[in-house]
Amino acid sequence: MTDIGGVLYVGSEPIEGAPEALKRLRSRYPLRLISNTTRSTPFQIVKHLQNLGFAIDESEIYTALAATRDYVSSRGYKAYTLLTDEANDYFSGLRSNDRVDCVVVADAHKNFHFESMNQAFRHLEEGAELIGAAKSRYFKDSDGKLTIGTGSWIAALEFATGKEATIIGKPSASFFHLVAESLGMKPHEVLMVGDDIISDIGGAQQAGFKTALVKTGKFKESDLLSEIKPDIICESFTELARQLLQSY
Repeated sequence: MTDIGGVLYVGSEPIEGAPEALKRLRSRYPLRLISNTTRSTPFQIVKHLQNLGFAIDESEIYTALAATRDYVSSRGYKAYTLLTDEANDYFSGLRSNDRVDCVVVADAHKNFHFESMNQAFRHLEEGAELIGAAKSRYFKDSDGKLTIGTGSWIAALEFATGKEATIIGKPSASFFHLVAESLGMKPHEVLMVGDDIISDIGGAQQAGFKTALVKTGKFKESDLLSEIKPDIICESFTELARQLLQSY
């Protein structure tokens, strides 16, 4: 399974050779595409990938946002949400400003502001559960620069309330295990490909997966000095695919 943003594409451009590499890998290995991206819905991600030349079906993708919606729905919760307008629509039927069982925090982009954060704080003070769709530090944005991730907003609410958030997406082991189950495989049978040394590689290793780090997206050379050691390090997803197909 592979991360999407930073691995298959960066901004509005696919990694060179990645669409064909993904197609060839799919013909030989079972595949899942996973993402901590919570600014966009799974449908939007699929459309973006298709526009970049990837032959993708929505059934092949599982995101932190989708897993969070499943979590909230399965518990019968009503949520106050810090989400983008599109993601709010995706949570239609689960949102409420009256009865609030939980506060869901994802990448709300321009919907992060004092009023929305303070309202979230008040709901938490009144007993709501804090749920983080993902707790990423940063990501590479469409302008090619790093952008602050959802983890900072979650940490602010944790600090203010003294509560610990339930994190749904990477690096949660339960998220990785759900993906492995969808493939009908055990964790040690699955290779996780990512560009984030902590959420992708560290999280997957803690969950029992083999890992491959690609030097694209949010990768920094300092990642190679981390105590987390990937099983494979490659220049790009395309190069990794070449190596895997040669060993098939």
